[in-house]
Amino acid sequence: MEEADEQRQLLIVEDDEAFARTLSRSFERRGYTVLHAASLEDAQKLLQAHSPGYAVVDLKLNGDASGLACVQALHEHDEDMLIVVLTGFASIGTAVEAIKLGACHYLAKPSNTDDIEAAFGRAEGDVEVEVSNRSSSIKTLEWERIHQTLAETGFNISETARRLGMHRRTLARKLGKQQVK
Repeated sequence: MEEADEQRQLLIVEDDEAFARTLSRSFERRGYTVLHAASLEDAQKLLQAHSPGYAVVDLKLNGDASGLACVQALHEHDEDMLIVVLTGFASIGTAVEAIKLGACHYLAKPSNTDDIEAAFGRAEGDVEVEVSNRSSSIKTLEWERIHQTLAETGFNISETARRLGMHRRTLARKLGKQQVK
């Protein structure tokens, strides 16, 4: 019985308390035992006493740690843990890095419990996925480059603007327009 409980144990790493609470309640109604951490440090403390089979990690956490560092730490703790990354700043660059670091899936916000639970079930790749002939637009390529640089700088807006050769306010305006809520 204890093993079954560990397998249905879910760790949510999310610094938005209201969103974490809503997500926790939803997963608890589905039979999961939910643990919540607001940071990488909190998650590491929880891992000393628990070994969840599932994790949902926000890509952009408050402070210096990004969700990518959290994904790496969770994967190092348990290679079999199914980790889904949620983000309001979706990009190909961070999706690739999240998967390379151990996430099984990457979802753009808004995503609900159904989406996340389905992502846990799709941990294996799908060779039947449709390959699109659509090329990326200049705006999409710009957004990808901005977000890649954001991830490289630990989501430091000033340093990202400097590396991209643009004014900080211009970058903030672009991020405000592109953010997925």
